[in-house]
Amino acid sequence: MSLALGITLVVLSIILHEIAHGFIADKLGDPTARLAGRLTLNPFVHIDPIGSVALPGLLALTHSPFLLGWAKPVPYNPYNLNARKWGLPLQFGEALVGIAGPLTNVLLAIIFGSLLRYSGDLGLSATLVDALVLATMANLVLAIFNLIPLPPLDGSKVLSSILPTGMRLMYQRFEQRMYSFGPFGLLMVGLIAIYLLWPILSKLVLFLFTLIVAG
Repeated sequence: MSLALGITLVVLSIILHEIAHGFIADKLGDPTARLAGRLTLNPFVHIDPIGSVALPGLLALTHSPFLLGWAKPVPYNPYNLNARKWGLPLQFGEALVGIAGPLTNVLLAIIFGSLLRYSGDLGLSATLVDALVLATMANLVLAIFNLIPLPPLDGSKVLSSILPTGMRLMYQRFEQRMYSFGPFGLLMVGLIAIYLLWPILSKLVLFLFTLIVAG
């Protein structure tokens, strides 16, 4: 029961991650996600059968040290983004859209972790506590993993937007080569990256989890 509830919270977190991208894009002048009906909590609009159901479920059932997943990407048009609305350079628009997802996961980790911190005072059941542990850890992993500057992760959009022009063009050529691997190739690169970085990432996740839950 706690596993099913935990996975449900993780899937909801993944959906909110994507909605955040579209919400910020809309605030910066691009209505693409809103017009496509993607700024909604209706899970059926966002769920990707593999990334939102199969992969998180498989990782949880096999007691993987990390839990990952994704929803259908929220569409946006970078040429409509106007970061000057928020007093930033125009090219920072994609960085703001990109960072919105991981920041949402950080916020969710703080919310779930705070419930854990006061679970005794709130009289939360053991089932709910276990689910909140899973959801808090998963949101921290999602936030950190998505900030890795490899396409199609959010970190690549953030880095590409803030680099000086010359370095940005070099990085965009690197992105094009990465995208030539196709969706399956990109997934494999991402999984290899997190496997290689996990000794470091796990320590960071545990540190942040302890900071949120224990203070």
